[in-house]
Amino acid sequence: MNWDQLLSAKRWGYEDKYIANHIDARSEFQRDYDRIIFSSPFRRLQNKTQVFPLPGSIFVHNRLTHSLEVASVGRSLGRMHFNRMLKEDPDVEKKYPLISEIGNMVAAACLAHDLGNPAFGHSGESAISHYFAEGAGKDYKDAVTAQQWEDLTHFEGNANALRLLTHPFAGKGRGSLALTYSTIASIAKYPCSSVAGHKKGIIYRKKYGFFASEQLDFEKIAQDLGLIRVEGDEDELIYKRHPLVYLVEAADDICYNVVDLEDAHRLKILSYEEVKALLMPLCTIPRMEERLEEFDDTDAKVGYLRAIAINTLVNQCSNLFYDKQEEIMNGDFNSALMDAIEEPLRSAMKAIEKVSVKKIYNYSSVVQKEVAGYKVMGGLLEEFVPAYLKNNSKYHEKLIELIPKQFLTKANDDYSKIQTVLDFVSGMTDLYAVELFRKIKGISFPSMS
Repeated sequence: MNWDQLLSAKRWGYEDKYIANHIDARSEFQRDYDRIIFSSPFRRLQNKTQVFPLPGSIFVHNRLTHSLEVASVGRSLGRMHFNRMLKEDPDVEKKYPLISEIGNMVAAACLAHDLGNPAFGHSGESAISHYFAEGAGKDYKDAVTAQQWEDLTHFEGNANALRLLTHPFAGKGRGSLALTYSTIASIAKYPCSSVAGHKKGIIYRKKYGFFASEQLDFEKIAQDLGLIRVEGDEDELIYKRHPLVYLVEAADDICYNVVDLEDAHRLKILSYEEVKALLMPLCTIPRMEERLEEFDDTDAKVGYLRAIAINTLVNQCSNLFYDKQEEIMNGDFNSALMDAIEEPLRSAMKAIEKVSVKKIYNYSSVVQKEVAGYKVMGGLLEEFVPAYLKNNSKYHEKLIELIPKQFLTKANDDYSKIQTVLDFVSGMTDLYAVELFRKIKGISFPSMS
């Protein structure tokens, strides 16, 4: 792979308007960022759970604030890499005219990386998968292809994000948000189809990156950018990652691992002493203990620890990305950057992960939210999927009226119709999903205002 081809300002859905003028195109990636910021899917992230239930009297991160922080870290990682390349070769911008924009590309991709996550996060993904694998959705197995069935029984937020960014929803224009090819490719952590995903030990095949409905779209982007295609079975489509995916992934990994500790401290799940013990090994600057004494407030101390820890990890990942550039460009680097940082930092991160799983992700209110979300998402599918596919009663007709017109399809196959429902349900916020579930199940009655 080469940077000149990997960095493209060509816009999805508007290729006919593309002019390969690199001077004018340098602002296109900032436009990507702005388009995402002002989009409805991004705005809805403010009411999608990150870890802890929303809303609460104590502010904790939601998907929107998380995405903004990831974008901030991602921009730094991209900018640092450009600065290293420029230092090594002052003429690097003449060779790769868009290379100075990789900070903006990574930042935009970071903003978009969680757009496809349904309400209730991974619990929502599991609920959708369970409905088709074990629930009433099993009835549709014979109506779809093997690949489409894998899409449904292993619903994936990463693939759903790619669909949001490329699918021409009714009335929304030719290319959804019409982002650049490079920004879209930079969110594809798992650039393979669902039948090729779930392969242990292969980083880009742990999950999958696109549904059957978007396979040709991703293939078009991948070929245009010169991504490396992997030899596989005839029915499998697999590519090596776009190099900037590593920076987007690193920014995400850095933020959620460290910031979840800060939220847990605010909620009094972890004490200051516990958080300090976990973060201090990542704070490699001199006189750290003395610096902490400048703060009287424990929240401020935790905030400072968080900032220094993130800075350490950003520098580590930036150095790794630069040092492993040849392997990454050849598609031979099969590890997340955070999994390859040096010791003792890697062990410190493992300790954080262990405590997070034990004390944060299995905290009672978190588990209650996940269980409730499971029931809500499954309950919505039980109502809307048969209504849209069968539409054989007045009740079904009324339910279909609740689906916004932008999601409705003119296609007649069951897979496309199921995707209509999934587009609608997966786009819901936590609060809207609960409210709609309660109303259509008769648990609460809608107001007339």
